[in-house]
Amino acid sequence: MTLEMQKRMAADLLECGVTRVRFDPERLEDIESAITRAEIRKLIADGAIYKIPAKGVSRARYGPERKRKEGSRKGGKHSIIPRKTMWMTRVRAQRAYLRKLRDTGMIDTQDYRILY
Repeated sequence: MTLEMQKRMAADLLECGVTRVRFDPERLEDIESAITRAEIRKLIADGAIYKIPAKGVSRARYGPERKRKEGSRKGGKHSIIPRKTMWMTRVRAQRAYLRKLRDTGMIDTQDYRILY
């Protein structure tokens, strides 16, 4: 009594992995006789085949990361926030300011292109 094919088809129809598909133990004979996708679909509608909910990732392990302020940080300034990230933040702010100046008409498009 192998139900691998039925489980694979049910996983495809339920749009989940094979490990999440469960069969009702009292309806195993019906499930075993089902060989078409239509029959599997009917068993899913009847509740003989169902999927268990997906397991989420616990956020508890990321709690200490959120609480890490200046006093508990290890490493230098650039190991905590890399130079490239700091540069990107600065450049994005400057470019947003230039965009604002161009949109309000304080600088023209040529100056905007030179300064960008």
